[in-house]
Amino acid sequence: MSDAPLEKRVANASGMLILDEYREMLPAYEKLRGFVCELLKKNVEENHIYVTAVEARIKTEASLAEKLERKGGKYHALTDLTDILGARVIAFYNDDVDKIAALVEQTFVIDWKNSVDKRKMHELHSFGYNSLHFICSIPKTLYEDPDHPEINEIRFEIQLRTALQHVWAVLDHDTGYKSGFEIPQEYLRNLNRLAGMLELIDEQFCKIRSDINNYRYHVQSLVHSGRFDEVALNGDSFGNYLKLRPFDKLNQRIAAINQAEIHESEMTPFLKVFSFLRFKTLADVDKLIKENSEDAYQLAAFQLANTDLDIIDSSLGVISLLAVYILKKGGGVAGIRTILDDLYGESAGHEKWAQRLYDKALKLSFMNR
Repeated sequence: MSDAPLEKRVANASGMLILDEYREMLPAYEKLRGFVCELLKKNVEENHIYVTAVEARIKTEASLAEKLERKGGKYHALTDLTDILGARVIAFYNDDVDKIAALVEQTFVIDWKNSVDKRKMHELHSFGYNSLHFICSIPKTLYEDPDHPEINEIRFEIQLRTALQHVWAVLDHDTGYKSGFEIPQEYLRNLNRLAGMLELIDEQFCKIRSDINNYRYHVQSLVHSGRFDEVALNGDSFGNYLKLRPFDKLNQRIAAINQAEIHESEMTPFLKVFSFLRFKTLADVDKLIKENSEDAYQLAAFQLANTDLDIIDSSLGVISLLAVYILKKGGGVAGIRTILDDLYGESAGHEKWAQRLYDKALKLSFMNR
């Protein structure tokens, strides 16, 4: 780039006029930059699309002068340039880029002749810069400023790409044309290999996310249809199972003893106890409930006897179920304390709690079968 003053770099009259027009239009561009950036952020947030960046910049006067110098007399007015204002949205997944593209098309006036999807421009054996470029303007129905009526005539660029495509764009820019010399074939080959790898990784991330979402939908379907034996016990499946409120019936019976209210507490920590007990599927949890609910109710009833508790915790039912299950397996006081420590962290008080449960259980018929 030349070190000459900006005006000296631009030899033609139209270039000088463009620089003058740029200086006059800068306040309008600044207003437009803020509006476009905030609108893009609002759109992605409202549609629950997670992005890594939404940004916008205005080309500096020095950069504009360099472009006018490089392009000769190609441009005759500032409005001929569509990249004075440039916005960029960087997403994590290709399919999110497509979702944002749909939002851009719905929001802005698109200059389709000058917009380009560079993701679709590669030959069969080529890899490289991937990005979706829209040339846009703001419709008056969306925004207008009486002080700057020219705002709606300004065309600007919106680039949409994934994080990995952005990584490639930065690498390509720093090692490609910006370097100022022709790159040897051996380096170009390595750059192309890297581009191919990034493209493949982008595709695989999308596929993995799609596969995981499909798995979750499948699990939801199995859970809601009651096919618990086909569902492995894990965080997703247990969360869906809890939506069926499988412990409610037992808790309601227990609460009825004292006409108590039920305080809802988080039930997901019980997953690690079920895993510790080697439960493999949701059917194992469901079997626990069906086979032990009556004994668990009796155990809870003994605990609440001679009390006037008017609030019980929703964990009481499942703790009673687990205590009955462990005692039936011969785990005794030590077994009950282990699950209490696993749930709430080690505490000396758990020994007394476990002993009380054991003593109450001794009076129940299931301990003498």
